[in-house]
Amino acid sequence: MDDLHPLDLLEIDTDLPAVTQDARDRTRSWVDEEFLPRAADLWRSGTFPQEFFEALGKLGAFGTSISGWGCPGHDALTYGVLMRELERGDSGLRTSASVQGALVMTAIERFGTDAQRDQFLPVMAAGKHLGCFALSEPLHGSDPGGLTTTARKQGNHYLLAGEKMWIGNATIANTAVVWAKADDVPDAEPQSSQAIRGFLVDTALPGYQAELIEGRMSLRIGLTARIHLDNVRVPESAVLPQAVGLKTALACLDQARYGIAWGSIGAAMACLDEVRQYTLQRKVFGRPLASFQLTQDKLVEMASELSSAQLLARRIAELKLAGTLRTDQISMAKYRNVEAASRIARLGRELLGAAGILDEHVCFRHLCNLESVATYEGTRDIHRLVLGRALTGLSAFR
Repeated sequence: MDDLHPLDLLEIDTDLPAVTQDARDRTRSWVDEEFLPRAADLWRSGTFPQEFFEALGKLGAFGTSISGWGCPGHDALTYGVLMRELERGDSGLRTSASVQGALVMTAIERFGTDAQRDQFLPVMAAGKHLGCFALSEPLHGSDPGGLTTTARKQGNHYLLAGEKMWIGNATIANTAVVWAKADDVPDAEPQSSQAIRGFLVDTALPGYQAELIEGRMSLRIGLTARIHLDNVRVPESAVLPQAVGLKTALACLDQARYGIAWGSIGAAMACLDEVRQYTLQRKVFGRPLASFQLTQDKLVEMASELSSAQLLARRIAELKLAGTLRTDQISMAKYRNVEAASRIARLGRELLGAAGILDEHVCFRHLCNLESVATYEGTRDIHRLVLGRALTGLSAFR
C-alpha cells in the first residue's frame, strides 16, 4: 500500500502539479527530519527555536503566494499544501509561519509603499527579519472593530498607546504591524472602525514591550505574547498608507484563515497516521487492536472526516485560484476543518488508550493545539454568523 494512501483515500493528492509536489515533499522531509525529533522537548519547554525561521524561509513558507521581492510566488494550492505539511508537525509551527507570511507580509505587500515592500519583504521572506501582527486586544478579540489602541498625530510622528493580546512572535519580532485608531483619518469618527490604520512599528523603539503569556496548555511550541505600547513614537513613514479601516486588517486575516483550513488537515493526518500504525502493532487479547470492529469503526470515522476536510480545502483552493473566493467560504472551511481535525485527534487519543496522554504520541498535543486554532482568527460561532449573514442577508452582528 502506498504510504500516502491511508491518509488520502480519495486520492486528492495524486494530481498535484509538480511544483506543489516538490513543495510538499521538501517541507515534509524537513518536518520529519528536523522538527519532529525535537517536538516533544520543545513542547515541554514551551519554546520555538529562532533558527527555524531561516529554515522556513528556505522552504518558501513566508509570503508563499507573493510574487517578487524574493518571495516564492506560488499559487494558492501550493500555499495550502505547504501549510498542511507544517501543521502535520505542530500547529505552533504553522502558526509562526502564518503570522510572518500570511499576516505581516500580506499587510505590507497589499497596503504598503514600494519603499516599505523593498525594505521588508525580501528579508522577511528569508526569515532574517521577523514580524508580528498586533490586532487583538485583551477585551476585543471577536470584536476587533472595538479596539482601543490609539495613534495620535504629533507633527510628523504618531504616538501609539494601548495593549495587545495573543500576539504570535511578538517577543522576537523586529517589526510589529500594529492596528490602532488614528485621529487623522478624514471623515471618520475617532472611535469608528473606519479610523483604524496600520503601522509598522520598530520593536526596539522606547515604549514597546512584549512578554510571553505563561501557563499556556495549547500552542506551547510557539511564542504567544501580550504587547504594551506606551506612547511609542513612530514616524509618518511607518504608516501603511492603504491600510485604512478594519476591512484592511480583515483582508490579511482571510489569507491566514485560508491557510488554517489547510493546516488543520495536517494535524488530522498526523493523528490518523500515528493511530493507524499503533493499532496495527498493538496486541489485545492476542490480536492486533486494528482487527476489532470498534477500532475499525473509529479509524473509518477519522479517515472520512479527513477526506471531507481535504475536499473542502481543495475546493476553496480552486476558488482562490479563480479569484472568486469569498470571506464566507473561507469561514466555512476554517471552522469546519478545524472541527474535523479536533474530532480526529480526540478519536485518536481514545484509540491510544492510556498511552494517549504521553507526549511521545502526537494526538494529545494536536488536540490541545486545535483548541487554540479553533479560537483564534474567528471562533466557530463568529464564522457561523458570517455564514448566517451570507445565507439570509441579515447580520447578527451589532
